[in-house]
Amino acid sequence: MSQVVIRMAELEDAKEIYKIYEPYILNTVITFEYDKVPVEIFRERMKRVMDKFPWLVCLIDGEIAGYAYCSPHLERAAFGWDCECSVYLNEKYHRRGIGTALYEALFHIVEKQGIYNIYTLICVPHESSVALHRKYGFTEVGTYYNTAYKFGEWRHLLVMEKRLRETIGEPTPVIPIHKMDEKFLKNEYQSAVNKIH
Repeated sequence: MSQVVIRMAELEDAKEIYKIYEPYILNTVITFEYDKVPVEIFRERMKRVMDKFPWLVCLIDGEIAGYAYCSPHLERAAFGWDCECSVYLNEKYHRRGIGTALYEALFHIVEKQGIYNIYTLICVPHESSVALHRKYGFTEVGTYYNTAYKFGEWRHLLVMEKRLRETIGEPTPVIPIHKMDEKFLKNEYQSAVNKIH
């Protein structure tokens, strides 16, 4: 039986995480990047995200099988209660429930942090991704038509939103991920591990 671990990413994981991401750059429209990214730059991106938001990794027998994270949706201060989510899997670990487990833990964590809205941006058509996000309560809020050009075609970008709490009154500050209760986080990791087959 495989040993499965879910934990927060560490900057030392950047090289292994990037190995998962690179094929998405080179072979898909899931990301709109064109070119490989130096690992040092990728590590810096991780650091900026991890100052505030969770970046989860799933390890199977010591190998990173997938990761999911939230990042700022928009940069201005008034958007500080929103985030954008992403999940990426190593191709050989598809269909084991890893993406689902990572997403569920991620959403519970950002809700506990005090986030109000989670967004995802999907290059469409991509019915499986749209269906996955609908399953988690995301709704379609708009489409950027012909907004990105990759692999010789103009691409549409669907914006989906998941509302975590009512937007009434002044919000309390979002709790940075490094100030979250460790026991709560460990419970989320274990709950996610239990969903993987």
